[in-house]
Amino acid sequence: MDYAPEEYSRYYIVEALFRLMSQYEYDKIKVTDIVAKAGVGRVTFYRYFKKKEDVILYYFEHNARSFELSQKYYPRCKEDYIAVAEDVFNKFKENAQVFRLIRKARLEYVYLDYLNKSFAESFATEHGDRSAYLPYVYAGMLFNVSMAWLDEGCLTPPAELAATVVNAVYGQRA
Repeated sequence: MDYAPEEYSRYYIVEALFRLMSQYEYDKIKVTDIVAKAGVGRVTFYRYFKKKEDVILYYFEHNARSFELSQKYYPRCKEDYIAVAEDVFNKFKENAQVFRLIRKARLEYVYLDYLNKSFAESFATEHGDRSAYLPYVYAGMLFNVSMAWLDEGCLTPPAELAATVVNAVYGQRA
């Protein structure tokens, strides 16, 4: 993944936090530990983040931006949505170890909050005429399916999982 020069400190902080989370309980990790592992000062940490959870949120936001840039078209039909969902599950699977660390630390709520906010913003921009609750239905479905998939070890093929999710939205049996 390529980073702009000003993003390198954030990158090192994110990497440091996840490396530390693989070795220690999340609650035991201090900002001092993160900056020492990242090779940056406390001031640098606080320039970008208010608390440790913000590092995880940045990780989601950064990956979402790179995912959006990788999409080549705007989905227009069921098959397009299945392709996008498959890409989402492939990306999730690539990052499964990070999600396992997040789940181990009982920080899934950061992921769910991120999904809720992202879907709500997207719907407000693109589908303002639809129910205000619909983005939370989609976010909740993605969250619950991805967490169950993570718990099973991501064994179900992403294409099959994507078809299941999109068919649920389209009201069809998988």
